[in-house]
Parts: sequence; C-alpha cells; structure tokens
Amino acid sequence: MPAVLLAAKPIRELSGLTPRDLGPGILESTEPVVLRGLVAGWPMVAAARASSSAAGAYLRRFYRGASVNAMLGAPEIGGRFFYNEALDGFNFALVAVALDKVLAELERYQGVDQPPAIYVGSTTIDTCLPGFHDENPIDLGGRDALGSIWIGNRTRIAAHYDLPDNLACVAAGRRRFTLFPPEQLENLYIGPLDLTPAGQSISLVDFLQPDLERFPRFATAMAHALSAELGPGDALFIPSMWWHHIQALEDFNVLVNYWWRQSPPYMDTPMNAMMHALMSVRDLPPAQRTAWANLFRHYVFEAGEETAAHIPPAARRSLAPMDADTVRTIRAHLLKRMNR
Repeated sequence: MPAVLLAAKPIRELSGLTPRDLGPGILESTEPVVLRGLVAGWPMVAAARASSSAAGAYLRRFYRGASVNAMLGAPEIGGRFFYNEALDGFNFALVAVALDKVLAELERYQGVDQPPAIYVGSTTIDTCLPGFHDENPIDLGGRDALGSIWIGNRTRIAAHYDLPDNLACVAAGRRRFTLFPPEQLENLYIGPLDLTPAGQSISLVDFLQPDLERFPRFATAMAHALSAELGPGDALFIPSMWWHHIQALEDFNVLVNYWWRQSPPYMDTPMNAMMHALMSVRDLPPAQRTAWANLFRHYVFEAGEETAAHIPPAARRSLAPMDADTVRTIRAHLLKRMNR
C-alpha cells in the first residue's frame, strides 16, 4: 500500500505572556511551545502591521551601512533554497550586499507572482541594526543569547536542527513552522554533513511536494510532526536539536530570533566529536565498533558518579567534572595528536 501522509499536529500554545514573563518552564523546555502575542508590543511589530513599507522604514532607522549576506535564487526555485541536482553545489548565490538594497528589492517585487527568492539569514542584530534591541526588548533571564534577524520574501528553509535553544519571534509577515522531535532523524532523509546550504545539515524532502517513493519513511516523520502558523507578534520556542522546516508566507517577512546554550561556553560543539567519530570509528570491523560503542556508552552517554569512583579524585583528570582548564588541556592534547 502507498504511504499515507498525515497532517501535522498543532504545537502547544500559550497566550497572555509578555517579553518579561519568560522563565525556565519555557526557556528550558524539551518540548516546543507557541507564545501567541509575546512580542505584540514591539514597535517593529506595530510598523509591520501598518504596512511592509513602514516595517522597512523602521529597520532603516537603525541601519548604519554594514553589509549583510543575502541568498538570491531564480524565480524557478519557488523560494526553496536547496542543492543543485548533483548535490555538489546549491541553487542560489550568496552575495554580500547593503541591507537597504535588499529592502528596496523586496519592495520592488511585492505583488509579483513569481519573484526571485531573496533571503537575508542569521544576521547579528547588534552589528547590523544597533539600537533595535533597545526599542524591542525581551527578557531571557540573563542568558547569553545571540539575537539575529532574518528578512526575505516567500522563502522555504529546509528542515534542519540547531544546537542552541531557539526563541523565534515573528516581527513581520507570516511563517509556518513544521517541527519534528530529534528521534525522527532517520525518517527525514538528511543530506551531506559537510556541504550544507547554511551550515546545518538539511532534509532532502520537499515538504510541499514530498516524493514518498524516494522518501517513504517521511510519512512516519509526518506522523510525529507538529506545526503552527505565526503572525506578527507571535513567537515559538524551539528546543535544542528539534528539526524545523520554515516557510515564509508573504511578500515581506521578518523574523527575530535568540539562540543560547544550556551548557558552559567552554564546551565544544558535539558535531566535532561526531565528525571525528566518523573518521576514526564508523568503518572499524564490526566487533571493534561494538567495543567502542560500549566505551562511549560507559564514559559518555551513561556516565555518572560511579564511572570514575574507583579512581582517587586528584587522579581522575579528563574523567573528572569538566571545567574550562580541563577542556583546554584536552583540546591541546587532541590538536597535538591530530597534527603529528
């Protein structure tokens, strides 16, 4: 029987919160949550509700001329930033350009049925738009969050995960988010790890036209999918490692997001460990790979107080609780071994 594609279930929603009401119950959650109207009081949102021209004018107030990286695609890609046919390149160009020129192009193509795809992604707000946060504040409880802005037209960003927790705030336009828990990895058909459109590995499935003959397990992924459509003033908390597909639904869309990690800043990205494991563990003979899986289980994935309890505390070294000094020592040791 052909696979049946189920509709995504709605994401849990809360309403009535303000940017001052966020606490650990939301910001440390392991489940996504929609926060309706969270930033409805932002001046940026008020400008967007007036018109896209007013929203663009509001952004220009803070712009001081720094260039931004814009992804530009032909009308034929339908706003879907993706690979080329051979998966050895991409279907868009990445160019450095002034933000006011991007805003002018977005205004120029409003109302056009098949415009070129225009997208400015992951631009640090304090660098590009100094003063924006002062007028559009949010209280993240002292977390060292990176605030970024995303601007474009009707674009589609393939399903991917982010290591940090993510609070995404729709400041203009509308966006549809489709989320999957981390364990749906194998059903999303992820592309290359080391050649990616924007830094993170992505699903190869076209969510608007899923090819279930080529990607049959995607039907299983959709059975676990959660979805929500957000408008100006709404926000979505996306926990670390949750896969998310984002579709911008209007001619002019602005998203402001905040990333932070719940781990100390000296901790490295786990992706480096995985790439090293691919290089040194994956292709071992099966019996050796099983032995290493047991070592990883013992020392990493199921490690606890008893793991090194038989070693005197002063002699535990890398088996002791991590701190910045221990991490520096381990990193130096690894670099020395890899460069020999």
